[in-house]
Amino acid sequence: MKILSLKLNEDILQETDRVVKNIHMSRNAYINHAVNLYNHLNRRRFLKNKLALESKATAQGSLEVLSEMEKIEDSLKYEN
Repeated sequence: MKILSLKLNEDILQETDRVVKNIHMSRNAYINHAVNLYNHLNRRRFLKNKLALESKATAQGSLEVLSEMEKIEDSLKYEN
């Protein structure tokens, strides 16, 4: 584990101390858990944005393929 010097606003530290006292957890464990949750949240946000961009990039191609398939289907209907 790495040692880290951290500056917190006084009100955040006071609230953190109240919470850790109530849940019987060390301040260090609580902050580690909070940072881990925040990292997870941000990974999900980054993934959501990446997927949205990729979806947007492939949407036009998908519409073109769908249009071509509909044309083929229509031509097969008229042949029969």
